[in-house]
Amino acid sequence: MDLTTETTPRPASPEQPLKLAVIVGSNREGRFAPVVTDWFTSRARQRADFTVDVVDLARTALPTALSSDPPPEARAALAEVSPRLAAADAFVVLTPEYNHSYPAPLKNLVDWHYTEWQAKPVAFVSYGGVSGGLRAVEHLRQVFAELHAVTVRDTVSFHNAGGLFTDGGGLKDPAGPDGAAKRMLDQLGWWGRALRTARAAHPYAG
Repeated sequence: MDLTTETTPRPASPEQPLKLAVIVGSNREGRFAPVVTDWFTSRARQRADFTVDVVDLARTALPTALSSDPPPEARAALAEVSPRLAAADAFVVLTPEYNHSYPAPLKNLVDWHYTEWQAKPVAFVSYGGVSGGLRAVEHLRQVFAELHAVTVRDTVSFHNAGGLFTDGGGLKDPAGPDGAAKRMLDQLGWWGRALRTARAAHPYAG
């Protein structure tokens, strides 16, 4: 029996849904992130071209001291999240804006990983005050470029986010954000399929 044939995963077909990891970048006490996450994932899960895995950094206790030889507790934390990032075909990073940038736990997650991001597309959903979190997004674009990832052009951003949602978590005026989410996911889907095919044909060596 050819065991290699039995154990080597087959490349995904173009029609197979993309594995989308939605990374919730805030772990702040009293955070607004769950409201935005629930809204966004409800839209993403309506689509046949994605399966959704939510990686919530409030539930991911990665150490802040980076190490090439992590201690057992760090290895255990990485074991919970690293395989999920590696398996993803595409990412959506959901981030607030703190002091003109993005949260420290998000940078920590990014820095603990490298190959997991390579040759994959990244999109952004942001929220904040008057800027809607867009300054955080622009900083993240530079970081992901360094990691050989491709960021898609269109974003979803919520300016003065707290006033846009009802107490039940629904949007008061969903038309604009729903349209923005569709455009962003359409772009993410195109890049996700193209890069998945490219990685299968020519493994990336960044």
